[in-house]
Amino acid sequence: MKNDYNDGRPVDTNRNTYTFLYIFLAVVVIAGIIFLLRSSLFDKRVINARILKDEITLNEHLVYSDNTANAKTWLWEFGNGDKSIQQNGSYHFKKAGDYIIRLTVDGNLTQQFPVSVKDSTPSMAADTLITINGPTQGIVNEQVRLEAQGNARIFEWSFGETGRVDIKGPTALYTFHNPGIYLIKLSTDKSRRPVYHRMRISNPDSSFANQIVNPGESERRVIDDIRAHLQAIANGRDFNRHYYYLVRRYFCGDEKVTVNLEDNDGSKRTDLYSYCMRLTFGGGINIDEAQVTMKPKSNCSSMLSVKQHATTAAPEKRH
Repeated sequence: MKNDYNDGRPVDTNRNTYTFLYIFLAVVVIAGIIFLLRSSLFDKRVINARILKDEITLNEHLVYSDNTANAKTWLWEFGNGDKSIQQNGSYHFKKAGDYIIRLTVDGNLTQQFPVSVKDSTPSMAADTLITINGPTQGIVNEQVRLEAQGNARIFEWSFGETGRVDIKGPTALYTFHNPGIYLIKLSTDKSRRPVYHRMRISNPDSSFANQIVNPGESERRVIDDIRAHLQAIANGRDFNRHYYYLVRRYFCGDEKVTVNLEDNDGSKRTDLYSYCMRLTFGGGINIDEAQVTMKPKSNCSSMLSVKQHATTAAPEKRH
């Protein structure tokens, strides 16, 4: 034992060295525990993904979507070797069977979905077939309109925000309060399973309101694009921006194109400029559908057909 002397008293220096070593190790252990706790409590994310149905037939598509916060990359594996790196989409199986769908987000978050693919769809009488008509895209705080087609007595709509039945009846008017992709469910007394309608809801003035429709895309996309810009005009947003987008994009600069309008007062006919100007002063107008008639052998439209309805209260105009 090595002794030093302090004021004539011996001091055990080995004991002091061990004491400092124990204190240092304790600090390191405590720091490690704190780091692990912070990593598990604050850095952990949870996948927010879903598939439309877990049981489909060979003539149906598997519809999938993901809304994981701050996600950057996606890998959907369909259990048969096929893959997709899209955030949302649909997939068609070529063979019946049971599959495990696996989603990997940002390379480390995973979730699995079991799916059963059947050979065929059981036959159903024509009078029990229920379908949904309406837009597939909309804007936050703007009313959307969906209509059920088919013979039924009970219609119950669930729009996906509240987790409950939101509206009853064949026609549903609903206002979304948050952006996202929603699977709207319609249950009736005539169908064994609910009918679903996929809708993308975006914030005002987001890329949805200004997106360009590429040539060759579906008619549904064109309808939604025109409806969105007309709705923006009706809501008091930048008239020139949305109006001249439509004039150039679909009518080859012709502002006198015929507009066939159906609203609460019936049917009427006017021209494009007069109709859009009237939208800016009407207030409380919701555009339900907007379709164009193409000129033969041309990319220009010769007529615009619009269905709209007036709400009970006019929204405040924003300029």
